[in-house]
Amino acid sequence: MRLLLTSGGITNPSINDALVELLGKPISEAHALCIPTAMWGHSMLGPVAVRGSVTGEPPWHMPRLGWASVGVLELTALPTIGEERWVPWVREADVLLVDGGDATYLCHWMRESGLYDLLPSLPDTVWVGVSAGSMVMTPRIGDDFVSWAAAPDDRTLGVVDFSIYPHLDHESMPDNTLANAETWAAGIDGPTYAIDDQTAIQVTNGTPKIISEGHWKAFPA
Repeated sequence: MRLLLTSGGITNPSINDALVELLGKPISEAHALCIPTAMWGHSMLGPVAVRGSVTGEPPWHMPRLGWASVGVLELTALPTIGEERWVPWVREADVLLVDGGDATYLCHWMRESGLYDLLPSLPDTVWVGVSAGSMVMTPRIGDDFVSWAAAPDDRTLGVVDFSIYPHLDHESMPDNTLANAETWAAGIDGPTYAIDDQTAIQVTNGTPKIISEGHWKAFPA
């Protein structure tokens, strides 16, 4: 897949331009599916947050970027309705908008639903992750970011070979400092990036590219 791994979504013109580049068409011509599943696994989120995510209420905004159409794909429902129904929905979408929450919970339901197995057959589909929706594509997220009580460990899908520390220096998250990111990175076996909400990592053919109007830091393996 073509990946746009963000901390806060499409928050500035540079990230927006990267999205359009990956889509290969204007946003107004692209069909989107929102995936709010990760929210259910986070202890601080619930029905109100999920509603905001899928309707695009502030601070959630991606469903309101001007898509040709927007739908909702709830991964926890997919095992009960059959692949003959949901697989065509995914194949017809140009972009999957995958919101934050708990990345280990999202990882679990990506595997259980069958979406993970479908990803290799979607080379032209764009995955736009926000926070946990980005972290799920990495090999590990670190214990500090595991909120789901049933998570066996901090491992996630490993679609990319680096890990992400999101929301760097976010005003509402006083613990997300560069110093704490450095400590977190030291516990991850592999390369990592700490990114703020004005930064994204674009991945095409496995190669990462930083898109930023904010600040970020890379920590080599």
